[in-house]
Amino acid sequence: MFRIEKHIVGVHDCVRKGGNMTRELTCIICPKGCNIKVEKEEGKEIKIEGNTCKRGYDYAMSEITNPVRTVTSTVRLENGQMLSVKTDKPIPKELIFKCMEEINKTTAKLPVKIGNILIENILDTGSNIVATNNVDISK
Repeated sequence: MFRIEKHIVGVHDCVRKGGNMTRELTCIICPKGCNIKVEKEEGKEIKIEGNTCKRGYDYAMSEITNPVRTVTSTVRLENGQMLSVKTDKPIPKELIFKCMEEINKTTAKLPVKIGNILIENILDTGSNIVATNNVDISK
């Protein structure tokens, strides 16, 4: 049986047939935006084509084996304002919604400086939620 699945996450196409998979990615590591084709056959090594550098190869391999993302969001401050935040390291893509749940439960105390850790080691990922803006007490 032949099944086609299209995942729209950036510009990704994924075709599966049995235990085999072909996926087309657009590399986001540098401005070139290489079109990379990844083929994964059951019991065989992953084949990656179209990258023009090792960074593109590493990106494609990561996307297939363990996709990660940097999360950006906002946290409420104790005075009611919102503060922009992000993870200081990428986290596994599958944990993004759980990460957002934790971020949404958080209220930050003033003052806040860029880089202040608001949530340490979120979801045991080794990544912290850090402030990306300065806010002093008078605001």
